[in-house]
Amino acid sequence: MVYPSILIAVLWIIKLVEIKTNSSFGSYGIIPLKAKGIIGIFTSPFIHGSISHLTSNSIPLFFLASGLFYFYDKMAFRVLLLSYLMSGLWVWLFARGNASHIGASGVVYALASFHFVSGLLRRQKQLMAFAMIVIFLYGSMVWGIFPDFFPNKHISWEGHLMGGIAGVVLAVYYRTRGLQRKKRIWPDYDEEWEERIKRMHGYYADEYEENKSSTQIRKTVKEKPENTNYTYNINKITKK
Repeated sequence: MVYPSILIAVLWIIKLVEIKTNSSFGSYGIIPLKAKGIIGIFTSPFIHGSISHLTSNSIPLFFLASGLFYFYDKMAFRVLLLSYLMSGLWVWLFARGNASHIGASGVVYALASFHFVSGLLRRQKQLMAFAMIVIFLYGSMVWGIFPDFFPNKHISWEGHLMGGIAGVVLAVYYRTRGLQRKKRIWPDYDEEWEERIKRMHGYYADEYEENKSSTQIRKTVKEKPENTNYTYNINKITKK
C-alpha cells in the first residue's frame, strides 16, 4: 500500500498548495482538441475542483490502486500508468471542447473496470472475489457515464466513460499475465500408467489378479449339470 499512499498524498499536497496560495490550477485540465489542453493529459488527474471532489476520488482510488498492487504486483505500474494516459488522451480526443476536464475519476473508473473484467476473464478465485467487492462498493459508478442523470452538475462523464473503456481494454490485453486459474491436468490412461499403479499398490496386485481370474471362471460356467457339485477355486475348477 506504499505506492497508493504516496499517490493520494501527492493529490492532497497539490490541493493544499492551491488553497494556501489562493490560486486555481483549473487551467491545467484537459481542453479537448486544443494545443494548450494537451498538458492536461498529464496534469488533470492531480487537479480537483474542491475538497469534496478530491475526497470522493481519493477513497476509491486508494482502495482500487491497493488492490492493483496486491494482486498484480509485477504489472501494477504499467496498468496504472496506461490507465492514466489512455483515459486522458481519449478525453482530449473525444470529449466536449468547451470545458476543462479535471480530476482523477477517469483513473478510478479505469481501475474499477479493470478489476471487474480481469476477474471475470481469469476466473481466479481471489480476483473474482475482489471483482465482486468492487461491484458491491462502486457498482453505482456506472451511472456516472450518463450525463442525463446529472443535468445541472459539471461532471466529466466523458472522463468516466473513457476511463471505463481503458480499463476493459487493459484487462483484455493483460488477461494472460499475473494470477491465473489453476488448471488440473489428468494423465492419459494407458498400459504404462496401469503398470505404474500396480507397482504403487503392490499389496493389492495379487488380489486383483486372483479376482480377475475368478471372474473369468464364473463366466465360463453357464449351467450346472444335475447331480454334479463344483468347487470354485481361484485358479482352477475341481469336480467332486
